[in-house]
Amino acid sequence: MWWISKWLALRKSGVLGINERNLSYIKKFNNRKFYPLVDDKLKSKKLALEHGINVPELYGVIHSEHDNKNLDKMLTGRSQFVIKPAQGAGGEGILVITHFINNRYRLSNGRLMTLDQLKYHTSTTLSGAYSLGGRPDKAMIEYLIQFDPIFAKVAFQGVPDIRIILVKGFPVMAMVRLPTQVSNGKANLHQGAIGAGVDLKTGITLHGVWHNEIVTHHPDTLHEVEGITIPYWQKCLDIASACYDMTKLGYLGVDLVLDKVYGPLMLELNARPGLNIQIANQVGLIERYKLIKPVINGDMTKEERIKYVLDRL
Repeated sequence: MWWISKWLALRKSGVLGINERNLSYIKKFNNRKFYPLVDDKLKSKKLALEHGINVPELYGVIHSEHDNKNLDKMLTGRSQFVIKPAQGAGGEGILVITHFINNRYRLSNGRLMTLDQLKYHTSTTLSGAYSLGGRPDKAMIEYLIQFDPIFAKVAFQGVPDIRIILVKGFPVMAMVRLPTQVSNGKANLHQGAIGAGVDLKTGITLHGVWHNEIVTHHPDTLHEVEGITIPYWQKCLDIASACYDMTKLGYLGVDLVLDKVYGPLMLELNARPGLNIQIANQVGLIERYKLIKPVINGDMTKEERIKYVLDRL
């Protein structure tokens, strides 16, 4: 049947499917006892700071409805910030505030919200509306990233980020996720952002994938997504590889942002990173795994792991 031949072709090209990812990577390399370190963004942030990894500044945390009543005091003097659920997934529940004008908070998409509307949103967050499994949650208030101008022409009303996938601390694949109008300014592929592959050796972007289709230009800004040299690329790889040492999760997605003032910052971690990154790079994760398999259980520093991969690409 046609689907069998298609599956065989994908398998031959080294593309990793979701079932094999779950069994041969997530289940094999990720001890579930470490999941809370990445599923809770507040825990990830605290852990990163303990390990000397730079993260966006935390302005405050809303733990309860009592905290929520004092949200106005927490936001006093702030006109730019991000509110996000600590245990959210897929970019749900995140508010990006860019201005405070006429007693209203302006979101990155132009929508205006009153303080009461913000309180309602954070109350909904506490109830678990955006969390994994609907568990009660916390709302984090963070510094709003001022993204590096290198991405100004290929990001629409939002902050682009960099996803690096690691296997046992070896960086094996990367992409830049670029917000679009469809994604409502969020760097989330499932909501319509573009994923542009990144050459691990050079840090230069490749073509993009948008709704599972190959694209060369951003649909909103009309600029090419290919050929952008990402600043601080070696530092990005260094931070990503250090996150394995920090979490002990062997199959890990590390999301970074490039701030024009602070440089690379770790945004969040993912113990179940998706597979569209293979389309963006036109190479399968199985092929990259073969590259590191001979030394995967070796005792290597993060610098040695990075060098090992880059020397063989």
